[in-house]
Amino acid sequence: MKLELPLIDVFGRGGSLKSSWYGDCLPSRDFPMLIDLYLQGRLPLDAFVTETIALDDVEKAFERMHGGDVLRSVVVL
Repeated sequence: MKLELPLIDVFGRGGSLKSSWYGDCLPSRDFPMLIDLYLQGRLPLDAFVTETIALDDVEKAFERMHGGDVLRSVVVL
């Protein structure tokens, strides 16, 4: 994969580039922190869940997400 950038536009304005691999998440460090923030009410994850669905409804949920009808569907088993 190639990425072409107009370097004068990026760096000429004080920009920078930083690579990451899967968002640079370190689960052993980040998951406990995210859970604590959620439990404190400082990370409103519920606001991102549009609907809860059964496993049988996954295909329809993907269609709704692709169409922009929902933000996030959560499967409840």
